[in-house]
Amino acid sequence: MVIGFIGSGSMAAAMARGWAGESDGMLFSDSGSGRAQELAEELGGEAATNQEVAARADLLVLAVKPAKLDEVAPELQAAREVVSILAAVPLARLAAAFPGAKVLRVMPNVGVEVRKGVLCVAGETSTATRDKLGVLGQVVELDDGDFDQATAVMGCAPAYLALAVEAIADAGAAAGLDPGLARELVVETVAGTAELLRVHSPADVRRAVASPGGSTEAGLEALDREGARGAFGAAVEASLERMRG
Repeated sequence: MVIGFIGSGSMAAAMARGWAGESDGMLFSDSGSGRAQELAEELGGEAATNQEVAARADLLVLAVKPAKLDEVAPELQAAREVVSILAAVPLARLAAAFPGAKVLRVMPNVGVEVRKGVLCVAGETSTATRDKLGVLGQVVELDDGDFDQATAVMGCAPAYLALAVEAIADAGAAAGLDPGLARELVVETVAGTAELLRVHSPADVRRAVASPGGSTEAGLEALDREGARGAFGAAVEASLERMRG
């Protein structure tokens, strides 16, 4: 399967890296940034025009800014299958823009780069394309109407979690740890905790770590005083508000 990318920004790059070695070739276009050529050189693909990518790709990944949809769609009518990762662009609008193609709406997160992503999907596509998406991580079927809420949770959460890792590691360094060691300790702790959360609820994990009267309990109380839970809720709400204009 030849995979073509219309737009070569951060998420397109993450998907392309996750698919390295899993395609019959990759094609990239951009609006003049030069990123298409950079990705082509990095991954052994080819930079091309929008029209060339649409005509030659078996699967077209639409990764431009949402406001550019109406501008680029006329150049892409040769596409046979379209995977759109455009935020806040509903399936009906995508289907209208590509009446001759199978269209799948997808929202991935950055974990796709290491094949540990979450990809929310809605729409019509081939079994081969769904299998190809499965290479990148966990594929979750969603109603089209739930995409904005899901994006605010799984699409944005890697940045929020990265901020938490950074803050905890910085605090460890301030307490006297080598900064590199502090980061390593926190990153590996997060990885292990993620595995625990596959089999235990968040509340159970908190209770298992926070002994009554212990240091973890003191830390959780400090987080409550500083409004940590409310801050995460506000982040999700702000993301939704921005997506919905």
